[in-house]
Amino acid sequence: MYGLWKPRVLGAWKVPATGPVIFAVNHSHNVDGPMVMGVAPRPTHFLIKQEAFIGPLGSFLTGIGQVKVDRTSADRTAISRALGVLEAGGVLGIFPEGTRGEGDFASLRAGLAYFAVRSGAPIVPIAVMGSAERPGRLIKALPPLRSRVDVVFGDPFDAGDGTGRRTRKALDEATERIQKQLTSHLENARRLTGR
Repeated sequence: MYGLWKPRVLGAWKVPATGPVIFAVNHSHNVDGPMVMGVAPRPTHFLIKQEAFIGPLGSFLTGIGQVKVDRTSADRTAISRALGVLEAGGVLGIFPEGTRGEGDFASLRAGLAYFAVRSGAPIVPIAVMGSAERPGRLIKALPPLRSRVDVVFGDPFDAGDGTGRRTRKALDEATERIQKQLTSHLENARRLTGR
């Protein structure tokens, strides 16, 4: 990442040094996940759509510990692997909106709340900014080479209400808490970076 672009990393010290952690990353460009993996202070296992696991890229993603997920159904294998990452004290990366979009955390899916409530792992919000501002001249699908991409890590927070409940209502309430925290972090990241 540092060879192709100029990442500016803010707040990486906020990531807990040990124990399970969930990275909640906004997603507006294909490079967002690799950028976070390249600059994060801990190895990260992202939930990645199964369509990306093709050919040599699929073998590479599997080899570096990424988790393949079928987004068309409740993928029990992916859920088990993701929970296994957290149970082993690792870092699980999730794009809470489920797909690329504006990257504004406007429509969260329930997966992030499920993993946070089920595992008890704190969530670290991450805003990647600048990756989708303009296309590159040489490769249109990537940000311009040597352009600045900001990666802003936020304060860890717990999504649960402290009761340990895993009911539908508890997950809905956790999703609301998460949305507020992520939206607040994104606003703060915009102020910090001027983007």
